[in-house]
Amino acid sequence: MKFLLNVIWLVLSGFWLFVAYALAGVVLCVLFVTIPWGVASFRLARYALWPFGRTVVERPDAGAASLLGNIVWLVLAGWWLALTHIASGIALCLTIIGIPMGIADFKMVPLALMPLGKKIVPSDTVVAGERWEVTTTRG
Repeated sequence: MKFLLNVIWLVLSGFWLFVAYALAGVVLCVLFVTIPWGVASFRLARYALWPFGRTVVERPDAGAASLLGNIVWLVLAGWWLALTHIASGIALCLTIIGIPMGIADFKMVPLALMPLGKKIVPSDTVVAGERWEVTTTRG
């Protein structure tokens, strides 16, 4: 079912949302200072292209730097990417088959506004009500 939803999503709005995030990533990577936000935009582009079967969780190790980074993101790219999700969600909700996709689009608005301090993980790794821990390996 996830595959079918992703294919419908890709055809109806996923490709154009991917292009919007990729364009934001390219623009943000032009300046050396904004490269971290460009990388975040490319990460979100992959999620916008194929979202079903994955979920967004809060990173417990995110701190004040994520908050400050989100403020910069909001000014540089977040507000217009959120508007693309809202416009796409409204358009998808005009048809019965598009309503689930429109709801998924509206659920992506908070991520488009404040992506730092969050991690995209497979849905089957998250248990309801359980706090997800970030694991890193250092070599």
